[in-house]
Amino acid sequence: MEARDSTPDGGAASPDPPDVAGGIHELLWRAADELRGSVDAADYSELVLGVLFLRYVSEAFDRRRTELAGELAADGVPEDRTGALLDDPDAYASARVLWVPETARWAWITSHLGSRHLVAVLDGAMAAIMRENESLAGALPRVFHGGVDVRSLAGLVRVLDEARFGDARGRPAADVLAEVYEYFLDHFARADARHGGGFLAPRSVARLTVELLEPYGGRLYDPACGSGGLLAEAARFVEARRGTAHLGDLSVYGQETDERTWRLARMNLAVHGVEGDLGTRWGDTLAEDRHPGLEADFVMSVPPFGISDGARNEADPRWRYGVPPRGVADFAWLQHALAKLGPYGTAGVVLAHGSLHAKSGSGIRQEMLEDDVVACVVALPSQLFRATRIPACLWILSKDKGRQAAPTLTDRRGEVLFVDARETGTLVGRTERVLTEADIARIAGTYHAWRGTPSVLTGRTAYRDEPGFCVSAGLETVRRHGYVLTPSRYVSLPPGGSAPRDDRRGELQALTRNLEALFE
Repeated sequence: MEARDSTPDGGAASPDPPDVAGGIHELLWRAADELRGSVDAADYSELVLGVLFLRYVSEAFDRRRTELAGELAADGVPEDRTGALLDDPDAYASARVLWVPETARWAWITSHLGSRHLVAVLDGAMAAIMRENESLAGALPRVFHGGVDVRSLAGLVRVLDEARFGDARGRPAADVLAEVYEYFLDHFARADARHGGGFLAPRSVARLTVELLEPYGGRLYDPACGSGGLLAEAARFVEARRGTAHLGDLSVYGQETDERTWRLARMNLAVHGVEGDLGTRWGDTLAEDRHPGLEADFVMSVPPFGISDGARNEADPRWRYGVPPRGVADFAWLQHALAKLGPYGTAGVVLAHGSLHAKSGSGIRQEMLEDDVVACVVALPSQLFRATRIPACLWILSKDKGRQAAPTLTDRRGEVLFVDARETGTLVGRTERVLTEADIARIAGTYHAWRGTPSVLTGRTAYRDEPGFCVSAGLETVRRHGYVLTPSRYVSLPPGGSAPRDDRRGELQALTRNLEALFE
């Protein structure tokens, strides 16, 4: 059969697939595409991701069960006791694996492939997993009903059953399935963003934010978590640097305003072995904080750009630096992040570039600078976000820019690090730019050298201003610029911090890009 160019959402061809042997991604796309039209468009992504989720949790469960049987045999446990120990949910939870009841296991599901009851079996499997795993209560989709084409649904299940999820690196099938799940989740989030729905944090932006904050442990919070991309990226960071056994060092919290996206986020965290608290319900963070008593060590977020909001409660204690202006949420998100930080906490918030220089909210920006809570500002390259051409920037906020958190840190009180990274990144396709590994390492390495964080101590990397890329400016210099934080104003300054020369190409480029975004 000839492969189609369409993707399950009817959009552009799918992005580069994960490293999965045998072209399984193409088979899955075609199988999933058969379902399109037989289910409500709003439920489509949940249905496909739900089937993938069932396949993943069963694979992880079976792998753990096999490992456990081997451990019991090696310990000489009698066979008459083995069965009970293999059915102990705690033996799976200790390995960060979900307990999957028999009626939700893949073998049970595939035994009904030829049955007209397959839809009910899948719905029942979701219900059973939620019943046995309290952390997923209310999180899994129950959309396998109401006109779903059973033959197309069976086709997707059959492809998932027959596929061999292996790759050239010899990784376990469950790990590859997790990658495939994330691939689908990423695609659906892109499609949703293109059609005016949810908002996607690009993977490279998420990686940069995580690398800057280095959340090895403690309380991590994302107030606009979307489908959980930043939180999952933080888990990958801990796993890569410290190992799977240290995932429990990180306590994850989040909030999402959309019900469907909130459920997808909870599934995404489960796939990555993360037990996160995303609240008992979805909700608008700025209007109703679901974690009122939380003091986080790290806050990281990519709130939706251009989302206007309503009136503010002027008595809200979060607005320490001023009531955010109506219609623009940037300074509400920044102040919310600061309100959530513990005494030594650090936040990374990605916002529209206009937050650095706009007159609306300029008084709040000034008060934040005078209170010395702005540590670093990074101007990001264009075209990182598929859903918008609005230029973006990354704010790093800190409650402690001195050495109270660790004596090895460099005291940066009264200073702000400016990084102009607009020329970084590489195009993948005609419309999307990604930050490369080298870009992320350069930006994050510059910040850590400036701050003197432990990650740079072994390399003895000393911070130095780099004309055209980075500069550490004192508060007096920022005052002279009217508290405008556009990095191009600072990185081109000659030594000594005197007034900028007539050559203001960096600022003109920023203005040009803003105009291009407005015209588009």
